[in-house]
Amino acid sequence: MSVQQKVINFSPGPAKLPAEVLKIAQNELIHYANTGISIMEMSHRSQEFEAIVKNVQNLLRELIGIPDNYSILLMHGSGTGQFAALPMNLVSQFMDGSVVDYIVTGAWSDKTLKEAQKYVSNVNRVTPKQTAYVEIPERNQWKLDANAKYFFYTDNETIHGIEFPYIPEGLPNVPLVADMTSNFLTRPIDIKKYGAIVAGTQKNCGIAGLGIAIVRKDLIGKAMSVCPSIMDYKIMDDNNSLYNTPPVYSIYMCGLFLQWIKDNGGLEAMAKRSTERCQLIYDIIDNSNDFYYSPINPNSRSRVNIPFRVGGKSGDTDLEKRFVDEAKAKGMIQLKGHRSVGGIRASLFNAMTVEETQVLRQFMIDFQKTYKK
Repeated sequence: MSVQQKVINFSPGPAKLPAEVLKIAQNELIHYANTGISIMEMSHRSQEFEAIVKNVQNLLRELIGIPDNYSILLMHGSGTGQFAALPMNLVSQFMDGSVVDYIVTGAWSDKTLKEAQKYVSNVNRVTPKQTAYVEIPERNQWKLDANAKYFFYTDNETIHGIEFPYIPEGLPNVPLVADMTSNFLTRPIDIKKYGAIVAGTQKNCGIAGLGIAIVRKDLIGKAMSVCPSIMDYKIMDDNNSLYNTPPVYSIYMCGLFLQWIKDNGGLEAMAKRSTERCQLIYDIIDNSNDFYYSPINPNSRSRVNIPFRVGGKSGDTDLEKRFVDEAKAKGMIQLKGHRSVGGIRASLFNAMTVEETQVLRQFMIDFQKTYKK
């Protein structure tokens, strides 16, 4: 396939970017505004770059509706860096006997729990271990601790395709904390229900390298002594995310993407597009007589990551390879499922259009007609 041929990129991340965003970035790559230099050459102490940071923060406040008692931190390490930053900032002392609550619904929340165990004495696994991640456990199975410093969950599991359709309710006076990396800005967020939200930008609002932490101000300033300076929320907040050289180009690209979201109707419009896209694919899966099979309970299905098997409930390896190869020949890439679960995975993040999703839908219809037994 020619490298010039237009493709539809279903990558789980780094993910597709809007064509309009790429065009602006291309035009400004060598000379940004009237500076005569590229963003990648620009001092992070310059007025021009400080304006870029402020623009990102202002757009986030506007799109989400973030009040003044929350700080917006632009940090290194993407979402995974925040797995360590959260316990080191929200629990004051290293291994001091404190407890934190973690609900595990897939591979990423499991990794987050294991990271927290490096810094916190008692990481309470709220739900029983599951033999397979296929749904969010019922609320009556949760074992929350009233003394927890915070209650953490992963809003969307990129690998397993599980998403919370609601905001989980914890216990009184326990701050709710969420990793929203893979569904960030795909729907409105009731920020006032959270103590903190963290997200990497490489799926729905930018490129790899940048982590966004939106933190209620009363939770800032209590970091462990072992917390690295660049992960300390107070240091980053006091320096407006410019304590050291930040991921400058990632911040710039995030600003372009956020403006694109605003220009295209904001989070309400992103949510509408997301629902339209996923319904196009789930409709084919659910009406295929198990030629396509989703193992996820419908009440826990992700809108943005759709893993499925081809050729039956257990999948047919040869048929799934053929599906990936034939899709690629038709200009659709990155549809192979994660190595830990196999099968196929279609990632439908903010930049994916409904029209592009319809191309995949039609391919699935045609593929089934060709290979059904």
